Amino acid sequence: MQAAIYPGTFDPITNGHYEMISRASRLFERVVVAIAGRPEKSPNLSLAARIELTREVTAGLDNVEVIGFSGLLTELMEKQQAHIILRGLRTASDFEYELQLANMNRAQMPELETVFLTSEAQHSYISSTLVREIAKLGGDVSKHVHPAVAQALRSHYNT
Repeated sequence: MQAAIYPGTFDPITNGHYEMISRASRLFERVVVAIAGRPEKSPNLSLAARIELTREVTAGLDNVEVIGFSGLLTELMEKQQAHIILRGLRTASDFEYELQLANMNRAQMPELETVFLTSEAQHSYISSTLVREIAKLGGDVSKHVHPAVAQALRSHYNT
């Protein structure tokens, strides 16, 4: 079974992330959204909250699974018996960093392939960082995230 792993912090999951997951679900037999704990990045939402929200957002996609992980992505790939890493590219500036990651992952696990999907134009400017900033300041993020995510952010930031 051809499985792809879409790793990230998803703090929070945005409409851009959902678009990538939805498109990947049509390309691969199984898509695993792997949410990194990454305490060193000081995520705003807990890992449990990010997993729950991502599961809610992707509930209609039957071949999508959402899990949390810590440690090396290559170790997760082995555990999941997957050889494809899915990454999204919003802008040209994303490519250099993503290429470096792809090459490092392949150096650690030569059988890995990284597949890049480009964002739809209407989502290319959306980032979790910008969504968090707008939400922190009491702004409306409902155009950029699922309603459950917008509600979670309002609750988290008490706005």
